Amino acid sequence: MSIFTKIINGEIPSFKVAEDEHYFAFLDIRPLQRGHTLVIPKAEVDYIFDLDDNTLAGLHLFAKKVAVALKKAVPCERIGMAVLGMEVPHAHIHLVPLNSERDMLFANPRLQFTNEEMAEIAQKIASQI
Repeated sequence: MSIFTKIINGEIPSFKVAEDEHYFAFLDIRPLQRGHTLVIPKAEVDYIFDLDDNTLAGLHLFAKKVAVALKKAVPCERIGMAVLGMEVPHAHIHLVPLNSERDMLFANPRLQFTNEEMAEIAQKIASQI
């Protein structure tokens, strides 16, 4: 069972942004930028391109809804999207607020926020959905 499945099941706490029957979005605890959000299918599949077509399409539509809310909640030029999938064996999309392409370099130092700040950011994004 992946750490993301444990988050979905409530076994590990998260800063949830959005959820529906098939998908879940939460703040990355090691964010590149304020509001960096992970969007995942509830079905645990390691490689994003192993998802069935409907789940893959639905994941992207759910990510779009979250990205629109994220852009309203966190001032930025646009929301970047990346699929790397090397660090957790559960398909996921990174949504990162961008003001330049450098903002999405995964080699950049990660930011740190307090639990209170993370909860505030998550609530602000969730309120825009």
